[in-house]
Parts: sequence; C-alpha cells; structure tokens
Amino acid sequence: MASLEPVYQLKCSCNQYPWGKQGSNSLSAQLCAKQPGWDGKGPNDKTFQIDENTSYAEMWMGTYPVLPVYVADSGEDLQDLLDKHPKELIGENTIQKFGHTMLPYLPKVLSIAKALPLQIHPNKDLAARLHKEKPDQFTDPNHKPEIALALSEFEAFCGFKPLAHIAKLMSLEPLKRFMPEITKPDFDDQQLKAVVRKMLESDDQTVKETYEALTSLSGSDFDGDDYIPKLAPRLAEQYSEADPGLLVSLILMNFMVLQPGEGLYIPADGIHAYLSGDIIECMARSNNVLNTGFCPRAERDNVELFCSALTFTPHSPEECMLKSTKYDRSKEGKTLRYAPPLAEFDMIVTELKKGEKESLGKVGGPGILLATKGSASMKANDKSIELKEGAVYFVAPGTELAFEAGAKGLQVHMAFVE
Repeated sequence: MASLEPVYQLKCSCNQYPWGKQGSNSLSAQLCAKQPGWDGKGPNDKTFQIDENTSYAEMWMGTYPVLPVYVADSGEDLQDLLDKHPKELIGENTIQKFGHTMLPYLPKVLSIAKALPLQIHPNKDLAARLHKEKPDQFTDPNHKPEIALALSEFEAFCGFKPLAHIAKLMSLEPLKRFMPEITKPDFDDQQLKAVVRKMLESDDQTVKETYEALTSLSGSDFDGDDYIPKLAPRLAEQYSEADPGLLVSLILMNFMVLQPGEGLYIPADGIHAYLSGDIIECMARSNNVLNTGFCPRAERDNVELFCSALTFTPHSPEECMLKSTKYDRSKEGKTLRYAPPLAEFDMIVTELKKGEKESLGKVGGPGILLATKGSASMKANDKSIELKEGAVYFVAPGTELAFEAGAKGLQVHMAFVE
C-alpha cells in the first residue's frame, strides 16, 4: 500500500445560482477553472470552461455529497479516501468529538451579484426533526452556524438592529400597521418577532404600498439609516416591490459593508441575507436553510416555522463582526486566526508579500487550504510543492506548513478542526 501524504491536492466544482456573478466576473468560477483536472488530462475530467452567459455562485471545498471534491491525481472522492484512513487523515480526537469520519465543516468561495434569500439555518434540534420529516429538503440533521470573510467589498444584512433603534423606525407612519395590537412600554424581542411575522405574512399589495410610502420619504426620516431609500430600489429591481424581504431587511436588520479581511459570524438560527461581493464562507457541515424573502413566493418556507426558530442574537452591527487574533502557531507572525464560538472549525489567513516567509505549526485535525491569491513555494512536512493561485489542498493532521511567497505575494485561507 502506498504511504499516505501530508497533503492532497483537490479538484473542486462550482455551482450555478441566479444570484451568482456572471461568467469570468465570478471569483468562484475563476478559482474553480484553475483546479487541476479541468484541462482534459486529469482523471474523470469534464472540462470546466467559464461560460460568460452563466452565473457562477459557489465553489465548494468539503466532503458534502451535494458537491463533493476529488483527489486531483487519482480522481478518488475525498470522502472515500478519508473513510479508508480515518485515524491518519481525520484523527482519533476529531472522530470521537463528532462521531463520524466526515469533515465537520464545509468551506466555500461565494461570488454574489444580487441578494441571496433572506434566511436562517435551523439549530440541531430543529434540523434533526426537519431531516426526519422532509429528508429530501433538509438533507442532514445538523446545525449550520457559519462565518463569512470578505475577499472584496462585501454587503450583507446580518442580525437585528438594537431594539431602541427599531422602535424609532417602527413609529414611521407607513410601518405602524406592522406593530402588534398589544404593545409594551419598551419594545422587546417578542414584539420584534410579531413584527417579523406580520411583515412576512403580508400580501403583495400591502408590501408594495409600504415600499412606495417608505421610498417617498427622505433619508433623514430614518434615524440615521439614510441608506434605506437608496438601497430599497436596488433590491426591488432584483426581486419585487412586493417581496417582504425588503421590509424585514431594510427596517429591522443591520446593513453591513465589510472590507477585505473583515468577517461576520452567523449563529444557528441567525437571520441574514448576503447582498454582494466575494467571500470565503465556512460553516458546520450542513446544507439546511429556511428562506422567507428575496425569492419567489413558491420557494418561501413556512413563516410560522421560520419565526418559531428565529433568535435575536446578534442585535447590533458590532455583535455581528468576527474579529481576528494573532495565530499562536505562526512562527513569523504573518497569520491571523478567526475563531467562531463553535467546535467544528477555526479559520486562519496567511498574507505574504513577495519573498516573505511563514511557518505554521501542526494542528491536531484535518484542514482544507486554499491559495486565494498569488503563489508560493510550500513545504508540507518534507514534501515540496509549488502552490499556485486557486489550488486547494486537504491537509492531514500533524502536518507542518511553510511558505515562501512568489512574485505576486500570497494569500492563503485554511479551515481546520482540532
């Protein structure tokens, strides 16, 4: 039997959703096209060529069966390789922690041209129930907290605004109809849930009338949220003036504009909708979602189910942000760590200028590494590799990594678990 490698180069694929960026404007498509095996020479090659008339949305880099990845030089499904050598390639601690030999996380590159559906991801209890009841729609029993790290300017709605701020906006005449009949002296999360429900259950005519009334106001009427009348027409053009996602997102949610390197954390059951930009996304291993806006009515999930699962954290723009810290296994100090409050993964980001070096100490669990920009000479233990932009590698537990950046520098993202 051939000896196991410290790293395996992967071949990844890119899916196509209407909200993705068009043709070669899509970073996910660009990176996917650079994967080995798409040149007509690799195993199981199907020749990926970017079609300028197609919207490319997500490059997946994990072992989820909807869009699996393959070992570049053999064509073997990565999950099959992990199942053959779980102790060496997953690690006993990770197997004991999660009870299986699958990667507990799923990294992606997203290229977003228009708003994704207004959504939440069910928590573990709800996901298990929905998976049992509707396995074709909810394809696993797991939760899906996630992070999003900006690769370009990135716009998103994330979590709810502070309650006092929402209360002021709800006093606007066009919005009073959505307030619950019985109000409390202080606007609270229960009243907010009632407002969300009423907005999502409203008929098309009510939403359209409210939209028209709101866009006739000036920016100064929105208590500092002067973006609302500017952003509303753009969202309405993408979907409809009658889409209830317009009201929920613009009035109730935090509108975030992130720059490259900044990140968001979305907890399980956290309401969000991504609007534009290129991001690295990583989530617990799940594909479950409940959608209620920014999508055709026929594709919306049950409002009562959505609202029953809804949580109210985060509740400000600051609470949405995922801050980085210095990575303690970085020997040259050129790597940052993003550590969301969950067990399934952390992510590290290494950025080097031309000729700069970095060494990373070994971790106890498996990793997925993507060269987002540039190139480098890479060493994985004693194995030397020419790392090129777009290359994706599975990194086995206990592997030490070293980089020396090429002429255009290097940016690397790696998700891992311990």
